[in-house]
Formats: sequence, C-alpha cells, structure tokens
Amino acid sequence: MMDYEVVGTGDRRLNNLALLVYAIQAISLFTGLPMLVGLVINYLKMPDVRGTLYESHFRWQIRTFWWMLLWTIVGGALTWILVGFAILGIAWLWFVYRIVRGFITLNDGKAILL
Repeated sequence: MMDYEVVGTGDRRLNNLALLVYAIQAISLFTGLPMLVGLVINYLKMPDVRGTLYESHFRWQIRTFWWMLLWTIVGGALTWILVGFAILGIAWLWFVYRIVRGFITLNDGKAILL
C-alpha cells in the first residue's frame, strides 16, 4: 500500500469531495436516492483524482454503490420468501462498514486498499 500526504489546496479540494461523497453515502443509509448524487460526483471527478490517494477512495465509493445496488435488488426480490430481509439487513450493515472504513482511512490521509 502506498501512503500519500495531503498537501496543497488542490488536494484539500479533492479531500473535501471524497468526504462529501462519504457523507452522501451516510445519508443514503436512510434514503437511497442521494447515493446517485455521490455516484455522479465520483464519475465526473475521477479524472481529477487519478494518481492520488483519492482515486482509491473514489473507486471504493463507486464499488460500494454498485454492490449495494445489486444486493438491494437481490434482497428486495427475495423478500417474498423472507430470506430477502436477511440479505437486506446484512447489506445494510456491510454498507455502514464501507462508509466508516472509508471515512477513517480518508481521515488518516491514506489510500484505501481495494
């Protein structure tokens, strides 16, 4: 794993963007729609973060979105046989873990291992 240092106003701006997306994802724990806004930010700003520690965070956030969407669809489709509720609960807990781990790693000024 490579460690990067946060320096300069450009890096501060990128740090704030990654932090914003983590906050949006946290809000999405209670209502899923804001998560789309975070995804759009990730994809639009990906060229700006290439080669920085923030690239790993953006990839982490993007993967978190797509995996959560998949498990929400699977869990939702299987709620009629009740196992879907367990899938949705586990997916929600996994989502919380991803947000917390990403935020802590970002706060430490480190790239996140994918």
